[in-house]
Amino acid sequence: MDIDYILLIPALLPFAAALTMNAKPLKSTGPRRFFLVSVLVLELIFTAVSAFAVRGTVTLFALDESLSVSFRIDGLGRIFSLLVAVMWLLSGLFSQEYMAHEENTGRYYVFLLLSQGALMLLTYAANYLTMYLGFEFMTLLSAPLALHTQTDAARRGGFKYLFYSVFGACLGLFGFFVLHTYGLSTVFTPGGVLDPARTVGHEGLITAAAFLSVIGFGAKAGMFPLHAWLPAAHPEAPAGASALLSGVITKAGVLSVIRVVYYQFGADFLRGTWAQYTWLALTLITVFLGSMLAYKEKLFKKRLAYSTVSQVSYILFGLALLEPTAFTGAVLHVVVHSAIKNCLFFTAGAVILKTGKKDVRELRGIGKEMPITMWCFTLCSLGLVGIPPLGGFVSKWYLAQGSLASGIPIFSWLGPVTLLVSALLTAGYLFPITVSAFLPGSNFDYSAVQRREPTRWITVPLLILTALTLITGLFPGIITSVASTVAGTLC
Repeated sequence: MDIDYILLIPALLPFAAALTMNAKPLKSTGPRRFFLVSVLVLELIFTAVSAFAVRGTVTLFALDESLSVSFRIDGLGRIFSLLVAVMWLLSGLFSQEYMAHEENTGRYYVFLLLSQGALMLLTYAANYLTMYLGFEFMTLLSAPLALHTQTDAARRGGFKYLFYSVFGACLGLFGFFVLHTYGLSTVFTPGGVLDPARTVGHEGLITAAAFLSVIGFGAKAGMFPLHAWLPAAHPEAPAGASALLSGVITKAGVLSVIRVVYYQFGADFLRGTWAQYTWLALTLITVFLGSMLAYKEKLFKKRLAYSTVSQVSYILFGLALLEPTAFTGAVLHVVVHSAIKNCLFFTAGAVILKTGKKDVRELRGIGKEMPITMWCFTLCSLGLVGIPPLGGFVSKWYLAQGSLASGIPIFSWLGPVTLLVSALLTAGYLFPITVSAFLPGSNFDYSAVQRREPTRWITVPLLILTALTLITGLFPGIITSVASTVAGTLC
């Protein structure tokens, strides 16, 4: 077999495993657990092999160069694919305990695997059409995770997720038609594919198409004004799915925006246009709006969902600057935020599983009952605020430096100011949980404390994610070196 075809294994393995998940031998807990974990481990192995050994392009179907289903891996693809594989494995481990007493666990694991396969298709896409197909498949196959509990709130959240995502994809499809008309191809090419001979006289239409594509794919990342699905859908899903929706699937929107802006329309075409300035304004509005809503929210998982609205727009702000340092910070924040937010949602899930408490006002003294869980929550909260030496500090430092270096009127200084205000609000909605958890006060009944720590199926993923938060702060060069190299060819 041609080694390049190994690239298809991480995309196809989850689909094949999903078709097998409900087979009769896998109906009992033990065999199903062994099968799922084995598949996720193999997925990580093949993803790593693809990341470091595959260099070519695999085409499954082609009418012409622009209308083909083709896959390849580049620097960005390596980062995103490894992120997906690691986070899905940790979510699979977490779900072994969290979903143990749930009904329809087979259905949950089927769609967990299917959504991973679709996300891998998007990650490996070599052109706009393949990315669009992966984006739509991912939406359709991940929606059942949000709908899993089948409560009225889950149905509302799941259908809102579908509507916003499909509407956003339609905006992205308009961008595809424009690029197919005015571009040399729709193959992802650093610097863009616009044909100068064709674009003359049509700059306004092309700029509008680029902006609508950013808005459309930005909906998956929770960018204002198409952000409302996120706090509606994430809290209603099982905690393992909430973590992936918030920490990873939102990054599919980020990756799609990168591909459209930097590999199709081109940074040089958008730089200095109304589209760039409007995009910057929307990202900063989202950063502030998400932080404020999280600060006011009392439900634990919904507070974290609003936090995601804010934090993912940090990434989009860095991309909108069209500046190399900011781009590097944005890619680093993709990884950092994914590790942190997965850990925070796992924490919320563990607390709900062991105590049934869903409101942050009920978490007084929970650190005495679940110290490992809440220490992981505390350290990752520090990372999300941006306290050194954790990863959140480094990524936000790059973003602030890139903003100041961009020289864009108003936004060059407004960006760092907004990020600083958001960091203070982040501390305001996360730190009180930790203080109340570990310092419940003199009138707290310490004699009634019972240890409720979850098993290793949950604590091990929490510890791994906390370690990743620290490692990305102490050794960010592992990611920034790749991101900087990519930025040098794009900005």
